[in-house]
Amino acid sequence: MGSSPILPSTSVTTTYHRAQVDGVGVFYRQAGPTDAPVVVLLHGFPSSSRMFAGLIPLLAVSHRVIAPDYPGFGHSDAPTPDRYAYTFDNLARTISGLLDQLGVTQCVYLMQDYGGPVGFRLMEARPDRVLGLVVQNANAYAQGLGVKWTGIADYWRDPGSHPEQLDAFLSLEGARQRHIAGSPDPDRYDPDSWTDEFAMLSRPGQREIQAALLFDYQSNVAAYPRWQAWLRARQPPTLVLWGRYDPSFVAAGAQAYRQDLPDARIHLLDAGHFAFDERLDEAAALILDFLAGISP
Repeated sequence: MGSSPILPSTSVTTTYHRAQVDGVGVFYRQAGPTDAPVVVLLHGFPSSSRMFAGLIPLLAVSHRVIAPDYPGFGHSDAPTPDRYAYTFDNLARTISGLLDQLGVTQCVYLMQDYGGPVGFRLMEARPDRVLGLVVQNANAYAQGLGVKWTGIADYWRDPGSHPEQLDAFLSLEGARQRHIAGSPDPDRYDPDSWTDEFAMLSRPGQREIQAALLFDYQSNVAAYPRWQAWLRARQPPTLVLWGRYDPSFVAAGAQAYRQDLPDARIHLLDAGHFAFDERLDEAAALILDFLAGISP
């Protein structure tokens, strides 16, 4: 593959906000012309909208970009689990409320990791809002589950007997490995990514919050057939970008989208789980080309 094109970029429109959604403070980044087509960026674990910091100025040249932090992540509020139900249903409900406040009636969803289960719920609840999908290692097929999910399934059956699964999710080394594991180019990764994520995971109350979400993740695997049926029925324009070295969501998960979306554009990138860390220009060029073909 040749060198990636040099892309225009603008950060002059980027702003940082907080909104109250059902009593919870939700932080979000926004950029681009307010009257432009909308792209909503849905982050993964254990990241935040910050994971899109390099991508946002590239998309903002032609699109209004909105990138929220879920409750319990980044700069959003982190209510205790007795005040906020940390389920993917509820995360999606909160983000839907934010989009309602921002007047988003149609958008393209860009989903990474945890952004997949949040995004699929948003799409099921409001199919009229969906113009298209960009999938970056956001799994929706059993074929995409790597070997580590066998241990996580043990945790789902009996969390108290498998604290090591949660410990691995919350550890500094776990955060580091989510970025660099399997990558042939570990020097492409900024160590601040995992040290900042670990700092977030070390905040008071985070163990309870992330334990609840890890336990609820089984609801996403159970929903895979339903999401696949939704894709088959709706056929949204879809771009799949997948870091081929991701040990958590393996590359077969990217190809599986073809089962239900025969017209999907699927690209395996020489990257890991966080492909924008490693192949930002290549990924952004593919996204911009895809977005150019979608009309509100």
